[in-house]
Amino acid sequence: MNFISDFSRATGVLLGLAIGDAMGAPLEGKERPLAPVRRFYAGGRLPRHAGAWTDDTFQALALAESLAACRGFSPADFMGRLIRDYLVHREWYGPTSGAVFSLVIEGVPLSMAARLVHARLGGSRSNGSVMRGPPIGVFYGGPEVEAVSFACSALTHRDPVAGACSAFVNRMVSDLCRGIQGSRAHGRALQRCRDPEVASVLGGWRAHPPVPGLDALEATHAAVSVFMETGSFEEAVPAAVSMGGDSDTVGAIAGALAGAAYGAQAIPDEWVLGIADRARVLEAAHGLWLASRV
Repeated sequence: MNFISDFSRATGVLLGLAIGDAMGAPLEGKERPLAPVRRFYAGGRLPRHAGAWTDDTFQALALAESLAACRGFSPADFMGRLIRDYLVHREWYGPTSGAVFSLVIEGVPLSMAARLVHARLGGSRSNGSVMRGPPIGVFYGGPEVEAVSFACSALTHRDPVAGACSAFVNRMVSDLCRGIQGSRAHGRALQRCRDPEVASVLGGWRAHPPVPGLDALEATHAAVSVFMETGSFEEAVPAAVSMGGDSDTVGAIAGALAGAAYGAQAIPDEWVLGIADRARVLEAAHGLWLASRV
């Protein structure tokens, strides 16, 4: 089955991503807290209100809205939406994506911008393309998941590990949204993974201690490990964000996986009501779900 009959799961992906992002943002760059965080706090690396999200959610919503409007992946449309939010909230964006957006604004073609940034920075293996990718798993159910994931990642991150991590997460999201259980979804993502390093770390996730780092594979492994080790949304997101480190991104990825698996109805009401601009998140989820069924 390539379409999602359950709106709750599609909604859960975007709500879960936004909640994980907002709950993790105050802990970004900090040590692991003494007790798991289970509510929204203000502050963090930059001034923000409790429940406000960062570029993780801005980028994921831009992708969801683009997929719905274009009825598929359109690099130019997606980049335009990314830049729209970037121009208003530059402070939240990482050095890789931000540098690409700046070049595109200056007139550098999409086909060249990420290559130039990859060369200038000496790499682009950061986790920005992984955190924004889960809407791909909502929209697509077939082999397009991997193809679009790599294409979407490459718009800003030319490193193949970043693309492979995004494809792995998005395949899990796609299968979870379509009713496949967590362990089987993980196995199916592993079968489709062609990057040996990513396959080794994510396939043997129990053998590696989770590191909530900026590296694409570290962040993906941390989020996947938390999802696989917990049994509910209410367990998964606090466990993810309470690692510290790049807590908003690990929280966003884990939240998307948990939202796909358990659905929006499994998310505590106080968390749903507490996130900023909830209307945009819900509207994007509804539009994405409707488009995925056409």
